[in-house]
Amino acid sequence: MSPLKFEEKIGINFSDKDLLRQAFIHRSYLNENPGERLSHNERLEFLGDAVLEVIVSEYLYREFSDMSEGELTAIRAALVNTHTLARAAGALGMEEYLLLSKGEAKSEGRARQYILANTFEAFVGSLFIDQGLSAVKSFLEAHLLPYTRIVMEEKLWQDAKSLFQEKSQEVSGITPTYKVLLEEGPDHNKQFTVGLFVGERLVSQGVGFSKQEAEEDAARIGLNKEGWK
Repeated sequence: MSPLKFEEKIGINFSDKDLLRQAFIHRSYLNENPGERLSHNERLEFLGDAVLEVIVSEYLYREFSDMSEGELTAIRAALVNTHTLARAAGALGMEEYLLLSKGEAKSEGRARQYILANTFEAFVGSLFIDQGLSAVKSFLEAHLLPYTRIVMEEKLWQDAKSLFQEKSQEVSGITPTYKVLLEEGPDHNKQFTVGLFVGERLVSQGVGFSKQEAEEDAARIGLNKEGWK
């Protein structure tokens, strides 16, 4: 489905339709469509990431006046991470409008989450250029900031690695370790699979587009498996 249909769905009319279309163009799409006159969405993603951080930071600063800088930073990280942004993008149906190569169109799981999260950031960047900060604030108030309640209720802002280490030392007296089990994909889009071990026991495996992200994923899964969350 054409990305231009997305504005009808969300009720936002872009002045520059190219900006809207570009937000949905994945790098892989250009490999199979050399005649495409627009570039991929990574520059818009870069801008959107920065705009997101400003708006979410201001919102949290005003909303949680009793929280420390460290706590606010943790909550912000949980709101703008791959999982939450992909969840918000999924709720908006952004997946229907993605422009991908045939290979990437078949991707699932963490890889698809990553693409959706990046598209969400790219859309924010395109909306900022086209209509300014006020329009982006309204969009995020409707489609991202409500996830703050879920982040708080499910304590998603807590550092899973630190919590798992604390629990592991408390229960078994062993400090957990992490080991990269698999690296795959091109350098610009490498995916890591990391194992979480308590002693010699493999507790869980996590996946991410950085070792740190994969370790956090493994710790979060490990907490659930051990019944510590």
